[in-house]
Amino acid sequence: MTLIYQTDSFIVESHDKPFVSREEGGHLRISIKDKSIIDRTMLSPKVAIELIRLTMIIGKALEKAMTIRDVPIIKVNYQDMGNWAFKKQEKPFLHVHILGRSKDAKIQVFPESVQLPDRSTGFYENFKPLNKEDILEIKRQIAQIIKENKYDPLFWELNQI
Repeated sequence: MTLIYQTDSFIVESHDKPFVSREEGGHLRISIKDKSIIDRTMLSPKVAIELIRLTMIIGKALEKAMTIRDVPIIKVNYQDMGNWAFKKQEKPFLHVHILGRSKDAKIQVFPESVQLPDRSTGFYENFKPLNKEDILEIKRQIAQIIKENKYDPLFWELNQI
Protein backbone atom coordinates (compact mmCIF):
# COMPACT_ATOMS: atom_id res chain seq x y z
CA MET A 1 0.00 0.00 0.00
CA THR A 2 1.16 3.50 -0.80
CA LEU A 3 0.33 6.31 1.60
CA ILE A 4 -1.57 9.08 -0.18
CA TYR A 5 -2.93 11.30 2.58
CA GLN A 6 -3.63 11.32 6.29
CA THR A 7 -5.65 13.17 8.91
CA ASP A 8 -5.54 13.02 12.69
CA SER A 9 -7.51 9.76 12.73
CA PHE A 10 -7.23 8.21 9.26
CA ILE A 11 -4.79 7.21 6.54
CA VAL A 12 -5.58 7.00 2.83
CA GLU A 13 -3.68 4.44 0.78
CA SER A 14 -3.73 2.96 -2.67
CA HIS A 15 -4.59 -0.73 -2.60
CA ASP A 16 -1.86 -3.10 -3.91
CA LYS A 17 -4.44 -5.83 -4.55
CA PRO A 18 -7.39 -3.81 -5.82
CA PHE A 19 -11.01 -4.88 -6.08
CA VAL A 20 -11.27 -2.62 -9.14
CA SER A 21 -8.33 -2.51 -11.56
CA ARG A 22 -6.87 0.94 -12.29
CA GLU A 23 -8.12 0.97 -15.91
CA GLU A 24 -11.65 0.34 -14.61
CA GLY A 25 -11.54 3.10 -12.00
CA GLY A 26 -9.09 2.18 -9.27
CA HIS A 27 -9.21 1.39 -5.56
CA LEU A 28 -8.25 3.43 -2.51
CA ARG A 29 -8.67 2.57 1.16
CA ILE A 30 -9.28 4.84 4.14
CA SER A 31 -8.25 3.13 7.39
CA ILE A 32 -8.60 4.30 10.95
CA LYS A 33 -5.29 4.72 12.77
CA ASP A 34 -6.73 3.35 16.03
CA LYS A 35 -7.09 -0.33 15.12
CA SER A 36 -9.21 -0.99 18.23
CA ILE A 37 -12.12 0.68 16.42
CA ILE A 38 -13.96 -2.10 14.65
CA ASP A 39 -16.78 -0.19 12.97
CA ARG A 40 -18.39 3.24 12.71
CA THR A 41 -20.60 2.67 15.77
CA MET A 42 -17.46 3.08 17.91
CA LEU A 43 -16.54 6.51 16.52
CA SER A 44 -16.81 9.71 18.49
CA PRO A 45 -18.92 12.41 16.82
CA LYS A 46 -15.77 14.33 15.87
CA VAL A 47 -14.09 11.31 14.26
CA ALA A 48 -17.33 10.34 12.49
CA ILE A 49 -17.50 13.81 10.96
CA GLU A 50 -13.82 13.57 10.03
CA LEU A 51 -14.49 10.26 8.24
CA ILE A 52 -17.46 11.52 6.23
CA ARG A 53 -15.57 14.67 5.22
CA LEU A 54 -12.55 12.58 4.21
CA THR A 55 -14.59 10.09 2.15
CA MET A 56 -16.10 13.02 0.24
CA ILE A 57 -12.68 14.56 -0.45
CA ILE A 58 -11.05 11.28 -1.46
CA GLY A 59 -13.95 10.16 -3.64
CA LYS A 60 -13.96 13.48 -5.47
CA ALA A 61 -10.16 13.39 -5.86
CA LEU A 62 -10.23 9.83 -7.25
CA GLU A 63 -12.95 10.74 -9.75
CA LYS A 64 -11.20 13.89 -10.97
CA ALA A 65 -7.72 12.36 -11.06
CA MET A 66 -8.67 9.21 -12.93
CA THR A 67 -10.73 11.17 -15.44
CA ILE A 68 -7.66 13.34 -16.08
CA ARG A 69 -5.68 10.09 -16.43
CA ASP A 70 -8.08 8.97 -19.22
CA VAL A 71 -10.15 6.61 -17.09
CA PRO A 72 -13.71 7.92 -17.51
CA ILE A 73 -15.17 7.62 -13.99
CA ILE A 74 -18.95 7.66 -13.98
CA LYS A 75 -19.50 6.90 -10.26
CA VAL A 76 -17.56 6.32 -7.06
CA ASN A 77 -18.62 3.54 -4.67
CA TYR A 78 -17.91 3.63 -0.93
CA GLN A 79 -17.80 0.30 0.88
CA ASP A 80 -17.38 -0.29 4.60
CA MET A 81 -17.20 -4.02 5.31
CA GLY A 82 -14.25 -5.70 7.07
CA ASN A 83 -15.68 -9.21 6.79
CA TRP A 84 -12.54 -10.92 5.48
CA ALA A 85 -10.67 -10.39 8.76
CA PHE A 86 -12.87 -13.11 10.24
CA LYS A 87 -11.58 -15.64 7.68
CA LYS A 88 -8.10 -15.25 9.14
CA GLN A 89 -9.29 -15.04 12.75
CA GLU A 90 -8.00 -11.47 12.82
CA LYS A 91 -9.64 -8.58 14.57
CA PRO A 92 -11.35 -6.33 12.02
CA PHE A 93 -10.76 -2.59 12.02
CA LEU A 94 -12.72 0.23 10.46
CA HIS A 95 -11.80 0.90 6.86
CA VAL A 96 -13.67 2.19 3.83
CA HIS A 97 -12.95 1.15 0.26
CA ILE A 98 -13.24 3.91 -2.34
CA LEU A 99 -13.84 2.35 -5.74
CA GLY A 100 -13.84 4.24 -9.02
CA ARG A 101 -16.33 2.92 -11.58
CA SER A 102 -15.52 3.52 -15.24
CA LYS A 103 -18.04 3.54 -18.04
CA ASP A 104 -15.50 1.49 -20.06
CA ALA A 105 -15.12 -1.34 -17.50
CA LYS A 106 -15.07 -4.90 -18.85
CA ILE A 107 -14.80 -6.92 -15.61
CA GLN A 108 -16.28 -4.76 -12.82
CA VAL A 109 -18.98 -3.53 -15.20
CA PHE A 110 -20.95 -0.45 -14.22
CA PRO A 111 -23.82 -0.15 -13.19
CA GLU A 112 -23.61 -3.64 -11.68
CA SER A 113 -22.37 -3.97 -8.10
CA VAL A 114 -18.67 -4.63 -7.64
CA GLN A 115 -18.00 -8.37 -7.49
CA LEU A 116 -16.03 -9.39 -4.41
CA PRO A 117 -15.26 -13.11 -4.55
CA ASP A 118 -12.68 -14.60 -2.21
CA ARG A 119 -9.09 -13.78 -3.19
CA SER A 120 -8.34 -17.52 -3.58
CA THR A 121 -10.60 -17.68 -6.67
CA GLY A 122 -8.03 -15.84 -8.82
CA PHE A 123 -10.65 -13.28 -9.88
CA TYR A 124 -8.35 -10.33 -9.10
CA GLU A 125 -5.20 -11.91 -10.58
CA ASN A 126 -4.78 -9.44 -13.48
CA PHE A 127 -6.10 -6.38 -11.68
CA LYS A 128 -3.60 -3.52 -11.70
CA PRO A 129 -3.14 -1.11 -8.78
CA LEU A 130 -3.01 2.62 -9.30
CA ASN A 131 0.35 3.65 -10.74
CA LYS A 132 2.72 6.42 -9.60
CA GLU A 133 1.26 8.95 -12.02
CA ASP A 134 -2.30 8.16 -10.87
CA ILE A 135 -1.26 8.60 -7.25
CA LEU A 136 0.49 11.91 -7.96
CA GLU A 137 -2.64 13.19 -9.69
CA ILE A 138 -4.85 12.04 -6.81
CA LYS A 139 -2.56 13.91 -4.39
CA ARG A 140 -2.77 17.04 -6.59
CA GLN A 141 -6.55 16.81 -6.60
CA ILE A 142 -6.71 16.35 -2.82
CA ALA A 143 -4.53 19.46 -2.36
CA GLN A 144 -6.96 21.48 -4.49
CA ILE A 145 -10.17 20.04 -3.04
CA ILE A 146 -9.24 20.64 0.61
CA LYS A 147 -8.89 24.36 -0.22
CA GLU A 148 -12.56 24.56 -1.23
CA ASN A 149 -14.76 26.36 1.31
CA LYS A 150 -17.03 23.33 1.47
CA TYR A 151 -14.21 21.27 3.04
CA ASP A 152 -12.86 23.89 5.45
CA PRO A 153 -12.59 22.18 8.88
CA LEU A 154 -14.25 25.22 10.48
CA PHE A 155 -17.29 24.74 8.26
CA TRP A 156 -17.50 21.15 9.53
CA GLU A 157 -17.07 22.42 13.11
CA LEU A 158 -14.29 19.89 13.65
CA ASN A 159 -12.57 22.25 16.05
CA GLN A 160 -15.70 22.57 18.22
CA ILE A 161 -16.52 18.96 19.09
